[in-house]
Amino acid sequence: MYAIPGPGREVFRHGEESITVSSAAYALPAPDLVLDRYRPLRPLGRGGSGSVWLARDERTGREVALKIVPREGKRASRAAREMEAASRLRHERCVRAYDFGGDSGHVYIAYEYVQGQTMREALRGGTLSDRDAIEAAAQILDALAHAHHLGIVHRDVKPSNVLVEEGSVISIRLLDFGLAQFDEADTLTAVGDVPGTLAYIAPERLGGSDASTASDIWSVGVVLWESLAGQHPFWGVPLPQVAAAIEAGAAPIGETRRDLPSALAAAVSSALAIDPARRPSARALARDLREALDEPAVDRTGRTRHRKAAPAPKAATAALPIERRLVPACIAVVTVVIGATLLPFWPAALVLFLALAAGLAMLRAPRVGLAVTLFVPVFPLGNVAQAAAVVYAALAIAWLALWWRDARAGLLFVAGPVLASIGALALLPLAVAPVRGWARRALLAFMGVLTAVAVAGLRGSPLPLTGVSVPDLGVAGSTSAVAVLRPLAALLQSNVGLVSVALVLALSAALLPGARKRGLLGVGLLGVGQAGLILLLAPTLKTLSLVLGTCILCGILAALPLLAGRYPWPTSRRLPS
Repeated sequence: MYAIPGPGREVFRHGEESITVSSAAYALPAPDLVLDRYRPLRPLGRGGSGSVWLARDERTGREVALKIVPREGKRASRAAREMEAASRLRHERCVRAYDFGGDSGHVYIAYEYVQGQTMREALRGGTLSDRDAIEAAAQILDALAHAHHLGIVHRDVKPSNVLVEEGSVISIRLLDFGLAQFDEADTLTAVGDVPGTLAYIAPERLGGSDASTASDIWSVGVVLWESLAGQHPFWGVPLPQVAAAIEAGAAPIGETRRDLPSALAAAVSSALAIDPARRPSARALARDLREALDEPAVDRTGRTRHRKAAPAPKAATAALPIERRLVPACIAVVTVVIGATLLPFWPAALVLFLALAAGLAMLRAPRVGLAVTLFVPVFPLGNVAQAAAVVYAALAIAWLALWWRDARAGLLFVAGPVLASIGALALLPLAVAPVRGWARRALLAFMGVLTAVAVAGLRGSPLPLTGVSVPDLGVAGSTSAVAVLRPLAALLQSNVGLVSVALVLALSAALLPGARKRGLLGVGLLGVGQAGLILLLAPTLKTLSLVLGTCILCGILAALPLLAGRYPWPTSRRLPS
């Protein structure tokens, strides 16, 4: 199911064994056309279960990877099982099966042909960076999450069963469901026969327990540990003692790689928990791995060093759970409706259309959704003052560029006016907590307060925490940007207390995940700091709601550990192993 570059020589891996042979070593079963449609062109590899050929589908003209399995022992039954699993799977990270058939001597499976190499070869060649290895593991988990949802357990996850596609962006396919176990099917193994490759088998299976979704998670944990450490967690153990070493568990990856982010080390440890019940689901672990990518790393001397964030792979967006995509879509709808209400311009039917369009776009194409939502107010503002529309458009373009890589988070500043309307502005740091990166959280919180001020001004209602209404700024009909910006700057200068509150909440948003990692003490210090700074810097404001809101914030943060494994932001909590 993959091609290895090289003149006339291919490598096929079965288990963790590799067999390199020349093209002349293959003997093709008759007839020349397999299943009356596939013409074998050249061999791709051979292993214990059979051989794989590059073939052309004479009916469609496309190239396929044709797997040829002799009818010997359990091979044919496992091939049938592999095809049954492949026919159920409909996920971009699972190699697609086109056809299945057989004759008196062989069983044939036609797969999509993907150019690339196995993860085993990529690891041996040193072509996978830490970030690529983590994203590859997350994509394996995406495939497993899909399979587990359908009641399919892979049972043989290992680097040689993962295909790394050629290309500039990491993209994998999970291969070989020949040992897959179905919820409603009996296993193909006899009592005491543990299928799979020993080095990646979960400890409970060695003890006689059936394979489960948790045992697949263990295998991914071993693969990731090996990828990050450069060696297998049970490397160097004499073969008779491997099973005992597996049952004792792997050493924490942080002991071998002290420079890894703590959240990443904790995620790997959770996958390698001895107790299967303590391992996260495939979907939850994939999320934890991707969130851990943006946590600051630690160098070998123990000093924190910040990594430059890389563009999020396409799979990371596509694999998000529906609930994590619905929330930004709903925020986009609400934002459009609020904007249309504050600046009457569009007909009601068109407002509904724009709101639905923004929501659907945010659901399917977040960047388009963010752009639509941000630019809906341009024409209504132009109806008030041409210069105001130009200034806003420039700010919207800058904001769109800033949040291009994380478009779903680009509208969270709308939480500011929503919370301000119910006197809960102090909860703003919690609202932006899911966003990765302390600077981004701080910016969203700061803009949330300013947006609450802007909304109050457009509505003609008193400003938050002051009770003072905004006077007419005199920007109507303005034709220059200066005429628009000068009164806005004067408004902020006359409300320094609100700007101070914005800065304090921005600071809290930046520090909130770090405070949570330190438990109740960290949460308490965060609350005392937020309330104390507000009272110190904005004594003239109506701060009672902010102090009470800060207490509620601390209460929520203190209660969240009761929902272990369901945190809405990255966490470095280390699960016991």
